[in-house]
Amino acid sequence: MTNIAMIGFGGVGQALVEILEEKAENLHERYGLETKIVAVSDLMKGSVYQEKGLDVQQLLECIRKDGSVENYPEQPGVIKGLSSIETIETTNADVIVEVTFTDVNTGEPAITHCRKAFAGKKSVITTNKGPVALAYNELKEMARDHGVFFGFEGTVMSGTPALRMPEETLAGNDINRISGILNGTTNYILTEMEKGKTYDESLEQAKANGYAEADPTNDVEGYDARYKVSILSNYLMNQPLDYKDIECKGITEMRMEDVENAMANGEKWRLIGKVERNGDGSVTGSVAPEKIKEDHPLAGVSGATNAILYECDLLGPVLLTGAGAGRKETGFSLLIDLIHYHKERKPEKL
Repeated sequence: MTNIAMIGFGGVGQALVEILEEKAENLHERYGLETKIVAVSDLMKGSVYQEKGLDVQQLLECIRKDGSVENYPEQPGVIKGLSSIETIETTNADVIVEVTFTDVNTGEPAITHCRKAFAGKKSVITTNKGPVALAYNELKEMARDHGVFFGFEGTVMSGTPALRMPEETLAGNDINRISGILNGTTNYILTEMEKGKTYDESLEQAKANGYAEADPTNDVEGYDARYKVSILSNYLMNQPLDYKDIECKGITEMRMEDVENAMANGEKWRLIGKVERNGDGSVTGSVAPEKIKEDHPLAGVSGATNAILYECDLLGPVLLTGAGAGRKETGFSLLIDLIHYHKERKPEKL
């Protein structure tokens, strides 16, 4: 049995709990995975802990009814009011699912949560980009030294396995260049502009569809993609690349005439994030709008879809496409890591 503490309990965290409940029988039969949610701690929604496991249906009902876990029924053994740090340090959780709202410039509070968990010999699964973009080597070594698992599949393309797929199925290849459409919001805007809408009209439509935040700066200026380029370098290229060293330009200066001129020449604009290995073994990264030919593998990727192109020495180019956002899709990325955590902890007997 794997005991889980949820640090942060927004849409993604709730989605994971729903998936675990919905697929409990299947997960047990296929992987031998059994889980209990023992704690939830959220800055806005409150906290609750039950060593023997919380009633998931009651937990979700509290959220749906009041937007809080503070009204979880009072029962013997139920403890409320623990902070996130207290939840990490004092509960009987084996795995900390870290899905807090985190400042991407500092990586906090997610980085601190990871450090506290590892110090307490607890594994971490997260969708937060900050810890992997800003403190990957430190956290990787800390997890290794304490014999725990560090999972972050959802940090690049949500539930689409942009990290684990190449690490496992492309093993043996040298990946010398990675390029991709790593932000669904900007790709949606650009493809709407190809249909004749202005940048402002396309942005407003992206907001209406829930692809863009009220303040879309992180997406449209390329910052979100820049963190993902750093993660790709850190994890797949095994080369530390500070996000501040990644050249970054967004799409805010894109105009209809730019899009129209490109289309007239058989080209399309896409915001491309890339990282490539240099002759001396170092890596460089960039994020910028690029004109690419219509027959380019990334040119046909439209709407809010993400795509990533791995250029391998043995297999050649490999393209992976899929959802780069979404409540359930990102919840699924946490499930991917949870299954791999279980496999590492419970190796099959020969």
